[in-house]
Amino acid sequence: MYSVYQHWDPLKVCAVGRSYPPEFYSWITVPHVRSLFEKIAIETEEDYQNIISKLKSFGVTVVRTDMPDHVDQCRNFAGHLLTPPMCPRDHTVMIGENFFINDYVINEPGKNLAYDDIRDPSWPNCNSYHDWINLPEWIRKECVQVHNIDLSCVITNNYSSILKQVQSQGNPIITNNGGDTGGGAMLARIGKDLYCGTKHYGEDQSEVKKKLDMISPNTRNHVVNTGGHGDATYCPVAPGLIISLYDVPTYANTFPGWEVVYLPNQSWDVVKPFQDLKTKNKGKWWIPGFEYDQSVIDTVETWLNHWTGYVEETVFDVNMLIIDPKNVMVFNYNKLVFDALNRYGITPHIVPFRHRYFWDGGIHCVTSDLHREGTMQDYFPDRS
Repeated sequence: MYSVYQHWDPLKVCAVGRSYPPEFYSWITVPHVRSLFEKIAIETEEDYQNIISKLKSFGVTVVRTDMPDHVDQCRNFAGHLLTPPMCPRDHTVMIGENFFINDYVINEPGKNLAYDDIRDPSWPNCNSYHDWINLPEWIRKECVQVHNIDLSCVITNNYSSILKQVQSQGNPIITNNGGDTGGGAMLARIGKDLYCGTKHYGEDQSEVKKKLDMISPNTRNHVVNTGGHGDATYCPVAPGLIISLYDVPTYANTFPGWEVVYLPNQSWDVVKPFQDLKTKNKGKWWIPGFEYDQSVIDTVETWLNHWTGYVEETVFDVNMLIIDPKNVMVFNYNKLVFDALNRYGITPHIVPFRHRYFWDGGIHCVTSDLHREGTMQDYFPDRS
């Protein structure tokens, strides 16, 4: 059975994301814009392959998210497609031996694409992947002929391979209702202690704690006021060391005695053009060299805006994947981080992700650890 108790234990099985292939973008009519997106697709997959190669060099088994076989039939309806399954961490997490997956990545096609105008009123509501598979043939035909939508593409479950891999080991699979804790991007698993970030700075921490206690009753649960994805704000890299973007006061209570290395304002000096573009795209994405290309801006805002997260939520120097107690993977170099890792005998391995500012996903986001060697440890035995 798979398990993860500490995220610095030796990594053995890891999920890796996937984006749309270059042929998906053949629907773009402006040649240089289509060429740009095809280039992004090619280079994104190249970078995924580099990540996979590095993981395999450490003996890690890799399982990827899934992509429909018939992307070409859906290319004219990007606004109706699910977000490409690039960041499995956002939707999955292994806590001990329990595997959690956000219910909407399985059920979202049926819930979001509820074509009430073409449904038989007597037909039951579509609330699951299987409901859509079993759609009556007349609805399938009308979707294709009237709405020009191929449901066989729309309903594809991008997490089938991951689910099968985990199921094959006998792990319990628990659907996380509405993404209660935001998936693995919000959680830090430190043995007996489980930490969850807040989605917003003003969020009621007691409610977060209540949800955490429900899904993981056998751990000591804590809330860290991260105001977004926890893995974009801080990373406990090893027992005693945290790399953090902000000075979060609760570290003194949640990680007493641990060294905290802060990285204040360390990324934005290199993305000034992105800042200039914020007024046009609300800070969601950035493609270096095309900050003022209106064709690109129009294309992204018209077709792709529902894919893109807010780049400002993620600073990739703290978004790291720990392979084992002596090795971590990062997207780029930072002297403060590398010096801190060196003091703890940890070797950083750079695996570039060239379009990370477009996709808004760090190395921790685009992966999800399914199995690590080790048993539950207690790093704070004085706690009740």
